[in-house]
Amino acid sequence: MTPMLESADAAPARISRLSARLRPRGAPPMWLVVALTCAGQFLVVLDVSVVNVALPSMRTGLGLGEQGLQWVVNAYAIAFAGFMLLGGRAGDLYGRKRMFLVGLGLFTLASAAGGLAQDDWQLLVARAVQGLGAAVLAPSTLTILTASVPEGAARARAIGTWTAVGAGGGAAGGLVGGLLVETLSWRWVLLINVPVGAVVLCAAACFLTEGRAGDGRRLDLPGALLVTAGLGTLAYGISQTEAAGWMAPATLLPLLAGLVLLGAFLAVEARTASPLMPLGLLRVRSVSSANVSMFLCGSAMFCMWFFMTLYVQNVLGYTPLEAGLALVPSSLAVILGSKLAPRLMRPVGSRNVAALGTLVAVAGFAWQSTMTADGSYTTAILFPGILMMLGAGLAATPLASLATSGTAPEEAGLVSGLVNTSRTMGGSLGLAVLSTLAASESAGSSSPQALTEGYALAFRVGTVVLVAGVVLMWVWLPRRAVPLP
Repeated sequence: MTPMLESADAAPARISRLSARLRPRGAPPMWLVVALTCAGQFLVVLDVSVVNVALPSMRTGLGLGEQGLQWVVNAYAIAFAGFMLLGGRAGDLYGRKRMFLVGLGLFTLASAAGGLAQDDWQLLVARAVQGLGAAVLAPSTLTILTASVPEGAARARAIGTWTAVGAGGGAAGGLVGGLLVETLSWRWVLLINVPVGAVVLCAAACFLTEGRAGDGRRLDLPGALLVTAGLGTLAYGISQTEAAGWMAPATLLPLLAGLVLLGAFLAVEARTASPLMPLGLLRVRSVSSANVSMFLCGSAMFCMWFFMTLYVQNVLGYTPLEAGLALVPSSLAVILGSKLAPRLMRPVGSRNVAALGTLVAVAGFAWQSTMTADGSYTTAILFPGILMMLGAGLAATPLASLATSGTAPEEAGLVSGLVNTSRTMGGSLGLAVLSTLAASESAGSSSPQALTEGYALAFRVGTVVLVAGVVLMWVWLPRRAVPLP
């Protein structure tokens, strides 16, 4: 009887093992997919916020000027924006897991190179390569997420989590960056990505499953090179206006060259059999309107961290750690906005939530533009920062949802890349314009009063841009997410 009882007791275990062997080795648990994709997005955003806190220390360590500081941010942002469509298409054609791993590996190696840089040009090259890795990685995170989560409320929550975790990179970056700069050196704001990236890389290699929806078409490498070169040249031309003026050859030539390169990009896209960005896709209202809105929002909101970090350290005299702590509430506000947005989208509508969030950001930017050289923490940093980033979190999720909802499987990576490209492209060009305006307003002076006047002008212009974004959203955005044809 004992053997029979043992056999009976063991039967369920044998059946469970047999079921596990017979069950298809398909998708991993949804929570694990969300966790890994969010971790990848976290790293991409973490790198921006960590570097912002370290900018004054980088200037001292490598002898960077004001334009050099701008290009520490823009070298990353322009490579990120210019190659993101290529990264999204590569995920569709060659496998989203594969591109996730390639992008994360490249990002991690470039972080190590930047942390070990001995000259300013080495740092800028490493930042550009980081941007390339991020361009391959970021579209894969959103595409894997949207492909794994059914459309509807569950996907809205997942996108909200993805946005919130990415925003959490901003919260962690300011604090961690300040701590690393103050206790170790600015180099560790880049080197910290190496162990984190290695852990996520190993986990993704083990647990993510491969998926692709492409038809074997070739990548449009000429298009990617043209749009990246065009953006970079245009941003360089804008940055030259500070020293040379708008009508000087040193300004006009790169501006014209950038426009020519972007025009050549559009011509290539109209003629190639496998375009990087099918221009016909922009005729879809939800795609075009959401991406133009994202471009305008990104051109102002992307610059918030840059100017706030310089203000609190160069004008108010905060240490890097104090600066990181000062910006934590605003970083947490963007997480709160990202989590609130999916709850509001169903009863209120995606368009209304996006416009509401942008209006909240407008209030924050307008308040921040009244900054003074002796401002207090609560009125010059805390409350305006919370409004700016709460609005950014509320607006980002509905815009991403409108742009990607109902995307055909073969275009999922492309549209995901386009969303991030619009935001980052707007941010890189916006930073070039606003940095130039701020520097011109301060007239080369490094006094707290002059610097404050320059930063305040940047926030005033950002306010106007966001107001234009609100008007565009009300006029052009569909009320709710609609399927693509």
